[in-house]
Amino acid sequence: MDRIFRRFGLSGKSFIPILIGTGCGVPGVMASRTIENERDRRMTVMTTTFIPCGAKMPIIGLIAGAVFGGAAWVAPVSYFIGMAAIIVSGIILKKTKMFAGDPAPFVMELPAYHMPTVVNVLRSMWERGWSFIKKAGTIILLSTILVWFTSSYGFVDGGFGAVDMENSILAAIGHGFAWIFTPLGWGEWRAAVGAITGLVAKENVVGTFGILFGGLEEVAENGDEIWSAVAAAFPPAAALSFLVFNLLCAPCFAAMGAIKREMNNGKWFAFAIAYQCVFAWLAALVVYQIGSLILNGTFGIGVVAAVVVVGFFVYMLVRKPRGEQARSVSAVSARG
Repeated sequence: MDRIFRRFGLSGKSFIPILIGTGCGVPGVMASRTIENERDRRMTVMTTTFIPCGAKMPIIGLIAGAVFGGAAWVAPVSYFIGMAAIIVSGIILKKTKMFAGDPAPFVMELPAYHMPTVVNVLRSMWERGWSFIKKAGTIILLSTILVWFTSSYGFVDGGFGAVDMENSILAAIGHGFAWIFTPLGWGEWRAAVGAITGLVAKENVVGTFGILFGGLEEVAENGDEIWSAVAAAFPPAAALSFLVFNLLCAPCFAAMGAIKREMNNGKWFAFAIAYQCVFAWLAALVVYQIGSLILNGTFGIGVVAAVVVVGFFVYMLVRKPRGEQARSVSAVSARG
């Protein structure tokens, strides 16, 4: 993969973290330690979590099932979106001053590989299974309880107690920042809250939707009530926008911790998280605005902004790096 990855400004060693990242972003980010070049390593850390990990699969399944009738194309497209984001980011970042320069020469020492034993395989399965059980029984469960409590209680008539969901604490918080996602097609407070709780653990998005879109009524085992409510709240273009944002935005807290450790620098960590969030927001903006134009013929200032964003990305992809520009000017001057 080194020859291919070099075309996108990445090292061939970046393939291993990306591959591991399809399972979990934490070991994917940690696998970047094998990259000796500091710039290549930081770029790999910033882009590895773009690839969908196992925790994002419930989100993909929710959108595919509720909005697109279980369409088989949603999951493959999600992975291609992650790959495209890595490629585009690699090309663009390599043309900036922070990441300029050719990737380091590819040299890798391979260990002696052995066929795994049954005991080691079973032990590995148990460790990963138990790790998820602890995560589901602590972080995810507590987050879901918090979402339920804040969506069921609030301040009314000068006191605190059970209230309608629209008057709850969570609704008040959600309305405070939902406007950020309005240009993306899902400025409704429940969708905004779902995206934010996904930063704790990506699986939280589905749990949050189960509470906010299911209400307090009894829900059938197949969840038809929730799926119908989600489908009503998300037109196709908005659903794709929501999916793209959650695929590309900052990962869960655990992966953020891994990024912070590998960056070993507060400013670089902040830049990495900011880049991921801004990139995801712009990508979701383009998907929703262009999608609405194609599907519904809707044209407005948002479409103009999306076209400007696309033009900016195209310009960054085709323009020459600063070093090459300087060499070209020097060559012309020498010939003159």
